Amino acid sequence: MDHRAQLVLVCLSVLVFVGCVQPYQKIETGSDQAAVVAHLGPPKETYNLPGGGKRLMWPTQPMGSTTIAVDIDASGKVVSSRQVLQENEFYRAEVGKWTHDDVLMNFGRPFETSYFPLMKREVWSYRYQENNIQHMLFHFYFDDQGILRQTQKAPDPARDPSLRGRF
Repeated sequence: MDHRAQLVLVCLSVLVFVGCVQPYQKIETGSDQAAVVAHLGPPKETYNLPGGGKRLMWPTQPMGSTTIAVDIDASGKVVSSRQVLQENEFYRAEVGKWTHDDVLMNFGRPFETSYFPLMKREVWSYRYQENNIQHMLFHFYFDDQGILRQTQKAPDPARDPSLRGRF
């Protein structure tokens, strides 16, 4: 392979890699809130954090599987940014301690809510991709006082034709 062909392959590889960078990964810690909004657009959800900060969120629910969360401190600077609809984030939820408000602040609004009267449980559901491959649902079960009592993950029947009609 000649030098020119190798250069073209390297350039294409770099372009593919750069195309994989997610929008939240381009947000630098210490950036101004206005710069984040200019980059991502106005947030769809905003939650107050302890200490006077805010969590800004850009969900793609109901059919999307990502929610970008950017934490801003009281002075308006970025503290962190991440995609929160993923397993390692969901497993931070503390059964018996977290409430509706904790789940909202950490994951945003669910794409669907249900109530199961025999269980006396309200269920909030979020779409996500497990390992960036498998389309899944993560469910949070709350008691009548709004306390998290159980979590569960399941395949997303809307994204897997072989499961349609089974759930």
